[in-house]
Amino acid sequence: MKNVKIIPSNLYGKIKIPPSKSLTHRAIIAAALANRTSKIDNVIFSDDIVATCNGIKALGAEVEKTENSLWVKGKGSLNLCKKEIDCNESGSTLRFLIPPALLTGEEVTFNGRGRLRKRPLEPYFEIFKKQGIYYNYEQGLPLTVKGNLKPGNFKIRGDVSSQFITGLLFALPLLEEDSKITVTTQLESKGYVDLTMDILDRFSIKIENNNYEEFNIKGNQKYIPTDYRVEGDFSQAAFWIVAGILGGEIECDDLNMASFQGDRVIVEIIEKMGGEVLKLKDKIKTKTSKTKGITVDASQCPDLVPILTVLGALSEGRTHIINAKRLRFKESDRLKAIATELNKLGADVKEEEDGLIINGKDRLKGGIVDSWNDHRIAMALAIASIKCTEPLIITNSDSIRKSYPDFFRDFEKMGGKVYEWHVG
Repeated sequence: MKNVKIIPSNLYGKIKIPPSKSLTHRAIIAAALANRTSKIDNVIFSDDIVATCNGIKALGAEVEKTENSLWVKGKGSLNLCKKEIDCNESGSTLRFLIPPALLTGEEVTFNGRGRLRKRPLEPYFEIFKKQGIYYNYEQGLPLTVKGNLKPGNFKIRGDVSSQFITGLLFALPLLEEDSKITVTTQLESKGYVDLTMDILDRFSIKIENNNYEEFNIKGNQKYIPTDYRVEGDFSQAAFWIVAGILGGEIECDDLNMASFQGDRVIVEIIEKMGGEVLKLKDKIKTKTSKTKGITVDASQCPDLVPILTVLGALSEGRTHIINAKRLRFKESDRLKAIATELNKLGADVKEEEDGLIINGKDRLKGGIVDSWNDHRIAMALAIASIKCTEPLIITNSDSIRKSYPDFFRDFEKMGGKVYEWHVG
């Protein structure tokens, strides 16, 4: 459905949380770098995951899909089968696959759509210049690279995106000599690096992490194939956790409470705001609660900002989101997008350079909003409908395909009233 109309209602019931997109990307790439076949279970083929599957096929791996599983057969070394890799709108696909592609020594072009074409890549460009790797990039994708990644000491900023570190961590263990990654600023999104380290360990790759300031990587390592089940995604669970707090009662199943996912902090944030959260071994229950605004440091959990802005807009007092400047370079400028669209509904959200100031209200009024072609904006706005006094129309709502294609089906299963809406 390209545009949807949502009639305000509370949501009730149980939901199996979709698998972690972040872990799925990483498991697919690690499996492609192994020799022989790995099975990856509990997979949803969102647009981003399909892009990564196509990317590893271009690099010589074989991929077989079933309804919710993947068999990935690596060859032990990469062999370029296709000279162009279409990353669609997936930043993970692009940034994770550039270093492995440089293990082939062949020319490869990375392309993409939407805002991915302009997402920052400068940390890699600095490496290319130092190592004499050819690249061609003119103010946006496509990016063409040719050359061999060489071992060494790689200096990377930690405040642009942790994805550059992850990309290097995939490739450097396969080089003949040892390497080191030195993080030159404070590392944001540490949880995502933890996810990478966890997947690498499962595929028998060992990395020494020195307090997130240095990563020491032994060369001549080998990825060993393994079977892996992807756990539920806390960044997707956050929408339903907040939905239960705003109106109703929701149980989110298939969550690993000991997960390395940084977005697991959603539980702690909700509790600090006064929300009623019941934590069990593999599930979380929330129900209607009166919440109060707090200050949220988003440096380690940027994907939570859209839904936390919705919660802040409907909490008592002021919510202040800080250290969120990187959100301006996501699928949309997420700070501007969520502020603009919630304000259309009568919220009080003010932008700062690196965050948001939100003065809470009891209700929003409904109306027409747009997703900015951003899956997290679309889903956050849908959850805001619970507290609207009139119907909410979301244009370009099909942006959810990027990460959570069944979001509106799940919304309906819990009592949400969603209809396709046609302009005019």
